[in-house]
Amino acid sequence: MQTYSRRSSLGLMAGGLTLALARPARAADPITLRFSASSPPSDFLSTAMVTFKNAVERLTGGRVLVETYPGNVLFRQGTEIPAIQRGTLQMSTGQTFELAEQLPQYGLFNRAYLLRDYAHLRKVFDGPIGAAYKAAVISKMGVRILSVAYLGTRQVALRTVRQVQGPSDLSGVKLRVPAGPEWQLLGQALGTSPTPMGMPSVYLGLQTGTIDGEENPLTILYAAKLYEVTKQVVLTSHMVQPVFFDIGEPVWQQLARKDQDAVMNAAALAQKQNDEARLGDERKVLADLKSQGVTVTTPDLGAFRANADRVYAGAEAQWDSAVLKAIRNLAS
Repeated sequence: MQTYSRRSSLGLMAGGLTLALARPARAADPITLRFSASSPPSDFLSTAMVTFKNAVERLTGGRVLVETYPGNVLFRQGTEIPAIQRGTLQMSTGQTFELAEQLPQYGLFNRAYLLRDYAHLRKVFDGPIGAAYKAAVISKMGVRILSVAYLGTRQVALRTVRQVQGPSDLSGVKLRVPAGPEWQLLGQALGTSPTPMGMPSVYLGLQTGTIDGEENPLTILYAAKLYEVTKQVVLTSHMVQPVFFDIGEPVWQQLARKDQDAVMNAAALAQKQNDEARLGDERKVLADLKSQGVTVTTPDLGAFRANADRVYAGAEAQWDSAVLKAIRNLAS
């Protein structure tokens, strides 16, 4: 039997301790953020998500990783916020419609003809009104808005050409809208019969006649190639729409301060890229649609605004009237 002296044992112990001290500490496993959106993969919002991913991973040195899932491949449209609250998703491109389901006093952000233009949107969400809204979303929902991007100005698209001067001319039109009561009100404000449908089903719905039309920013219509099944665009300009880069608050609190700063900077970079690209594309997309054979018409917007006032009269009772007044009085 082999024996060891006390000196030999101490030497082995010391050598083991030296090796242990020399071995580098194991780095913490990276935090992975799964990021879901309903935008088509080729849309500016989806490409901005990739910019966000690359910036986060570069700025954090790989301590935070991002997986992007555009086109509702991971979660159905409208289910992302609950998934974030359950902890099964970390990030989404949230919309005011989803947040209003839990913050009905802010349903005013879903009102047709609220924001006048992009400059007005920026003043609302980059100022005190937006700061109060973001704070409420954190405290009441456990979701943090990192940046507010521009999704575009929503217009009506139809599968057949018709004379449209006011909302009465859209009576009976089965207009695709996302699911939710606030979207139903929006469809009614346009004079249509709103029909809930997920974005991935819209192309086929227009092609087969399941729906008569849809409403979206024209940049998204073009990215999704809906011009192939659209004969007319009616420039109702009924909503100048924000979209949020948002994250679950518990996930946010898990990040080190320097990584929080990196994520916030990446969100600002992605928002800027999205906005500049979308605004630039909006200036030329009408010409592109016309070249695809789509008829573009401009209705009487006064008639649409008057119908919206009528439709939203009952809903305004649960809204924060002071916020609504402040938005309307804010110069763009």
